[in-house]
Amino acid sequence: MRILHTSDWHIGRSFHGVDLLADQSCALEAIAELVAECRVDVVVVAGDVYDRAIPNADAIDVCNKGFEAIRAAGAVIVATSGNHDSPARLGAAATFAAAGGLHLITRIGSVDRPVVLSDEHGPVAIYGIPYLEPETSRVELGVPQARSHAHVLDAAMARIHADIAARGVPRSVVLAHAFVVGGTATGSERSISIGGVETVPLDAFAGIDYVALGHLHSPQTLAEGVRYSGSPLPYSFGERTHRKAVWLADLGPHGLVGVERRDLPVVRPLSRLTGTVDELLTDPTFDAARGHYVSAVLTDVVRPVDAMRRLQTRFPHAVHVEWQRLQSDSALPYRARVRGRADIDVARSFFTDVYAEPSAGEMTWLRRALAAAVDENRADPELPLEETA
Repeated sequence: MRILHTSDWHIGRSFHGVDLLADQSCALEAIAELVAECRVDVVVVAGDVYDRAIPNADAIDVCNKGFEAIRAAGAVIVATSGNHDSPARLGAAATFAAAGGLHLITRIGSVDRPVVLSDEHGPVAIYGIPYLEPETSRVELGVPQARSHAHVLDAAMARIHADIAARGVPRSVVLAHAFVVGGTATGSERSISIGGVETVPLDAFAGIDYVALGHLHSPQTLAEGVRYSGSPLPYSFGERTHRKAVWLADLGPHGLVGVERRDLPVVRPLSRLTGTVDELLTDPTFDAARGHYVSAVLTDVVRPVDAMRRLQTRFPHAVHVEWQRLQSDSALPYRARVRGRADIDVARSFFTDVYAEPSAGEMTWLRRALAAAVDENRADPELPLEETA
């Protein structure tokens, strides 16, 4: 049996305010093409199908079309809910959907009720563990004393192992949405730590042929049969050097026989560019980033006016701008930088930092404002005339 492992679709997510639905649709189409090309039997989605608990209509439409394309390509789908999903909403029509080959496992009480599929070697039991928040899952799992993610996951795995033994199935797959020790976050994941340790140990999954993990957004191998597929698209500029991928896991008659990485196409690259606005607009070095999502770090001496609009004339997909003024004393604490300087000099520097070099008229306004402040201090004996640094 061939299994394609994916996760963290986050359908409906935006990127610095930019709608990603078209990009996500392309990524799901690429996954469906892989299903057909590689003769995949089962696609597993290990949580965070949507980016929010109540997805909008357009996000639902993109997700449904993705499911339909994968199913039409020949694969059964097994998906669980992640910490971004609403289990009740994602699994609302689970029984009906299962008849069409889409199995949605979103209930904690269903962790030991697998989807059982068969190939020429016999049955394979595929178990889904939805995201387990300790406070809301410990009672349902029968461990009211549990307070950590590790404790509730152990309880879920105990139920799964008991069911495997009772069924006598020789091959098993588990989907889990969790932060496993040894994994590395990318920065675009939402923390799942609420008053406790969010990680769970790798050995919690001992005895399972293949564990399809979700939550972390880059492809990672924790053990031969325990892996993160990561998200199909980058969701932060920290992921700009990552190549997104899925795993193809093959099960033979006695368990896992091999895992192959298949890279996904880059829908739109990400670039982080540094320079003055004029350099970014004219330097041919930056030509390759014209069609990328761009984050620009501006090094102009004076904060540029209308920088985003200007940059988008060359980089139409620029989505983020920050100003990083280069100055020799920038590492000094603010108090040390202003010590011994006249009030008007401090005010002038502040005006320059947040807007531009003040004109003669603006300097006159600043002097009048400072003089009025001094007069007010002298008129009110409760206010100090000056403060020492």
